[in-house]
Amino acid sequence: MSTLPAPDRQPEVRYNKIFINNEWVDSVSGKTFETINPATGEVICEVAEGDKADIDKAVAAAKEAFKLGSPWRRMDAAERGNLLNKLADLIERDQQYLASLETLDNGKPYTASFQADVDLSIKSYRYNAGWANKNHGKVIPISGDYFCYTRHEPVGVCGQIIPWNFPLLMQAWKLGPALAMGNVIVMKPAEQTPLTALHVAELTKEAGFPDGVINMVSGFGPTAGAALTVHPDVDKVAFTGSTEVGQLVAQDAAKSNLKRVTLELGGKSPNIILADCDIEHAVETSHMGLFFNMGQCCCAGSRTFVEDSIYDQFVEASVKRAKQRVVGDPFDLASESGPQIDKEQLDKIISLIQSGQREGAKLCTGGSQIGDKGFFLEPTVFSEVQDNMQIATEEIFGPVQQLIRFKKADEVIERANNSMYGLAAAVFTQNIDKAVYFSNSLRAGTVWVNCYNVFDAASPFGGYKMSGHGRENGEYGLQNYYEVKSVITKIPQKNS
Repeated sequence: MSTLPAPDRQPEVRYNKIFINNEWVDSVSGKTFETINPATGEVICEVAEGDKADIDKAVAAAKEAFKLGSPWRRMDAAERGNLLNKLADLIERDQQYLASLETLDNGKPYTASFQADVDLSIKSYRYNAGWANKNHGKVIPISGDYFCYTRHEPVGVCGQIIPWNFPLLMQAWKLGPALAMGNVIVMKPAEQTPLTALHVAELTKEAGFPDGVINMVSGFGPTAGAALTVHPDVDKVAFTGSTEVGQLVAQDAAKSNLKRVTLELGGKSPNIILADCDIEHAVETSHMGLFFNMGQCCCAGSRTFVEDSIYDQFVEASVKRAKQRVVGDPFDLASESGPQIDKEQLDKIISLIQSGQREGAKLCTGGSQIGDKGFFLEPTVFSEVQDNMQIATEEIFGPVQQLIRFKKADEVIERANNSMYGLAAAVFTQNIDKAVYFSNSLRAGTVWVNCYNVFDAASPFGGYKMSGHGRENGEYGLQNYYEVKSVITKIPQKNS
């Protein structure tokens, strides 16, 4: 941490308008909304509030940029990769500023903003830059006198809606593959955290992306977001957020022009601790797997199943670690946790904690708001949690760890899979046979073995069941952003 550049506690907000056609414009309505510092509850600035009229303008600009013969469509694939690498360079240049701005607007510790969000975003852009001229079709030997080949062509206008918990990284996960494959984009950042997304929009212009290729419309889900998902000229929509909103996105896409949809939604991820594990490592990693980013992770290990013979020991060590977690000023390099994103989220988490107490779970530590300034919450640990309790079935999206007892392997696999979600899972064991058996048996898009929250731009991420469909990252993530066209040509039987 000592090697990090000092944060800027009051970073200047440079961009707060709507970005269309490489220009900053006011919203058509002239409306603005406040973005709040969650550590203080104070207003940072006013941001332009886009709605349907602004989405229409942005989609029209993107559609124009996608026309045949446009600079973007005529650009070599390798040059698209060069532009993405330039964008990565500019984000790296501004890493301190972006990390400070992210901490101000989101509330996460500066160390996480710098070392996780910004750094992983840079790696994501560079990874996708490398794919720009390497994803291609193939020649297929079909029956008869025909020459058959496939082309990978961009989908077109892509609507992208990103969440507030990892604004920079989720933006990179969406922009990188879409741009590498030659698409044009209209993106709506989360209304809670628009500021870093808007700064990156300016960096795309500085990098040299043509007019209209990338458009950024800040606003609210029911207005700007809904206008994007139903727009008849949007060819594909990608959404990261809650399962409830994801269902609405899918419905809107189907009712409009049957646009392609990828969804990365909620989770209630099982984290299984076997008796033969390295318990000290399992306790610490499980702690980070839940409390990282103030528990505001869709893949958080929020159902921690612990084998009966080590359950009491694991509970005691987990409670001790939670009590040691440093919650405070997110600009302080010693802070491990900052505030929750806003009062609405804080109140929801406290309500769920109260439901756990009512239903008979044992509150071992935490459970209360810290202070009266900002939206800070004590790290919370429940033991003696039963599978049917609300805290064990509903996504809390906060710093609340649930420790659940189990006795048999097959029993816990069935219980772990008994959820409408299937985003991630983990198992801790020193037995390779058990590791393979559990990882093969758990119904989740990602299974971590003796680790948690390990992400890489090359490794696909996404969910089973109501955690969504489609994958982000890696070669699999590119598939969301290209169409496959078969071209079949008759081969003459003889020379004329």
